[in-house]
Amino acid sequence: MITIAKFGTTKDGREVLAFTLKDGKRQATVLNLGGTLQSVVVPDRAGAPTDVLLGYPDVKGYEENGGYLGALIGRFGNRIEKGKLTIDGTTYDLYCNDRGNHLHGGKEGFDKKIWKHEIVEDELLLSYESADGEENYPGNLKVVVTYTFRGGELRIHYHAVSDKKTAVNLTNHAYFNLSGEGSGSALGNILTLDSDFIVPTDETLIPHGGFRSVEGTPFDFRSPKEIGADIAKEDEDLGKGNGYDHCYLLKNGCGKYAEYGRVTSPATGIVMRCFTDMPAVQFYAGNGLDQKGKTAVYGAHAGFCLETQAIPNNVNVPEYAEKGASILEAGKVYSFTAAYRFEVEK
Repeated sequence: MITIAKFGTTKDGREVLAFTLKDGKRQATVLNLGGTLQSVVVPDRAGAPTDVLLGYPDVKGYEENGGYLGALIGRFGNRIEKGKLTIDGTTYDLYCNDRGNHLHGGKEGFDKKIWKHEIVEDELLLSYESADGEENYPGNLKVVVTYTFRGGELRIHYHAVSDKKTAVNLTNHAYFNLSGEGSGSALGNILTLDSDFIVPTDETLIPHGGFRSVEGTPFDFRSPKEIGADIAKEDEDLGKGNGYDHCYLLKNGCGKYAEYGRVTSPATGIVMRCFTDMPAVQFYAGNGLDQKGKTAVYGAHAGFCLETQAIPNNVNVPEYAEKGASILEAGKVYSFTAAYRFEVEK
């Protein structure tokens, strides 16, 4: 069941709608502004409804306070070095908005757009047509993102087609805290990631090639571990991100749908199992959070992100493109899925 309500109005007069997907005692709210996940409410071990998603209570928050909280990211999630995108010998200069690099779609990415909507039974379809030349990307790109919440599983499916060869790397920037939004730090959440390697970066968080084994490092989450257990340890890569802000190469491989992660909160008993067919996930521990959210001020580490995607900067690093390329041929379908399945430990 999906209900619709007015969420507010943007500064320039655009109407923002809130769509609430109901799944028994669970529900998720999605905005047509940026395809944003605004809340995810699930029962804790005592049955109490708990919002596990960081967000803002109104449109003003999403327009002014930043952080990409819950946003649908495009055309290109994460970073492209110096905004340089070269396709068939032509270089497209993209807007650089993060330490001299292109981040999350540039000056006005998909997170700032009002998406068209369609409801088909219990599916919410948001669509957007990104014009040729928008943010200097080539090709008219048609995107449809489908949200469902069934049997405890919140699923996001991404579909896109372009009439010119272009670059696409879609993701969602949801910040979770399974102890509850506004409850304080998420460092006590326990994380497991099915990954043997991270992607090392330079000081601007741009990867140039190579993989680093997590064995014997603070990045090893192959066995359950509190997010904060090793976050303060001395480590060159950890220091560059001021904590975890790193891409993990997943074992499932590009196009193979599998469970790649699991998060639990000892405080609430809420479990989130994570699935995707994307080749990698950006794990961000909310190191830079400083936002006034729905019920509290979100300080550093108030939430964490698991952003499924292709490896950042793969358009400039063939070694990474081999694991899952973001260059999309004209007429070819881009199709990926990310899902979060919520359960409870007694």
